Amino acid sequence: MSAPLDIIGAGAFGTALAITYAKAGHPVTLWAREGAAAMHHARENTRRLPGHRFPETLRITGDLADLTADCALLALPTQSLGPFLAATPLAAKTLVSCAKGIDRATGLGPTALIAQHSTATPAQLTGPSFAVDIAASLPTALTLACADDATGAALQARLSTATLRLYRTTDVIGAELGGALKNVVAIAAGAVIGAGLGDSARAALMARGLAEMTRIAVAEGAEEATLTGLSGLGDLILTCGSEKSRNFRFGAALARGESLPPDTTVEGLHTARQIAARGQADTPIAAAVAALADGRADVATIADMLLNRPLKPE
Repeated sequence: MSAPLDIIGAGAFGTALAITYAKAGHPVTLWAREGAAAMHHARENTRRLPGHRFPETLRITGDLADLTADCALLALPTQSLGPFLAATPLAAKTLVSCAKGIDRATGLGPTALIAQHSTATPAQLTGPSFAVDIAASLPTALTLACADDATGAALQARLSTATLRLYRTTDVIGAELGGALKNVVAIAAGAVIGAGLGDSARAALMARGLAEMTRIAVAEGAEEATLTGLSGLGDLILTCGSEKSRNFRFGAALARGESLPPDTTVEGLHTARQIAARGQADTPIAAAVAALADGRADVATIADMLLNRPLKPE
């Protein structure tokens, strides 16, 4: 039997990981902030991931004292991660964040939040993935980022399965920012499609979005090549082209004058505001997303502004 794993957070992604690792033979404990008893009885997360049954080796709990594995995956929204870690001592020696975003209170990424609140070794799991695909055992490849390469290699072996293939890197900043910044571009892509501007416009936005993502990440100390990998380009392709992406749906809803359910997590909005406020690199797309979401401009005005920027070499 494989080594035990704790997964903290029973949203769609945390539940999907729990199902996948339980199928792979890991004794898995999935912690839910609420609804643990109902999920245990139904053997399914009917609210967040309906239709995907829990394997017998998947244990559901609402008690943090049940989390005893030496490795825990933190499947919590970025904006909840810092407060949770500050209030919750964890026994795990390694904490793997599955969050994508920048904390609006501190401006920190997930692994920096872990380091701030814990002595555990931090790592980041990110890349192109929808929860429903992982839960259904469809082939998925992700990036595992850890500054300590030996720890990263051990995690890579432990967390890879027959259908979930992990590639590792020590460029934690690049992997984190790739996952955070692609959400900003996904909102913009959703707005393009929601406004009826067409697939050609979306393709142009994605290409220029990747250039913007790379400028921002390199300015923060990332390696340029990381942004062309799974955690940058790979995730960008996925989230800019599918209604399964909450950020894409948010952008499309903005353009149509609609709204998403109030409990929908849209990390790209927080990231866009953070990046636009920093002013550290040329970030017209992030600035446009923040302006659109805050009601300071509409899609037509933003499109006109972007199309009339000075001409320059690619």
